Order: sequence, then structure tokens, then C-alpha cells
Amino acid sequence: MAAPSKKKPSSEEEPTFDERLARLEKLVAELEGGELTLEDSLARYGEGVKILRVAREQLEGYRRKVEELSADSADGDV
Repeated sequence: MAAPSKKKPSSEEEPTFDERLARLEKLVAELEGGELTLEDSLARYGEGVKILRVAREQLEGYRRKVEELSADSADGDV
């Protein structure tokens, strides 16, 4: 019998960078709307801070990947 797959179901997969960005935009709109209670505003702000931290880490990873690819390309041209 095969071992159970360790891959998460698609509904539990990590959001993409674009999905995180869209969520941040929604949070900003909600905060700027002025309809939230103080508690809800703080909760949205906290969520946004967490999303922003992960998105920055993703961007840093993408930057490193571009640098690696650029270096590999430059090495091949020599």
C-alpha cells in the first residue's frame, strides 16, 4: 500500500504572490473605508503586516533567483 501523499490539498496551498497582493489591496480598502470597528481595524492591520512580511520574503527570493539566472547567463556568454 502506498504512503499517503504529503502534498496539501489545493485549498490549503500557500497563496501566490499575486494572491497576497490582492488580499493586501482589499485590506487597505477596508481600512480606508472607515466602516470597521477599532478591533476589526487592528485585526486587519495585523493580517496585513503578516502578509507583507511573507510577500517581502517572496520578492527577495525572486530577486536572488533573477541574480542567479543573470549570473548563469553571463557565465555562458564568456
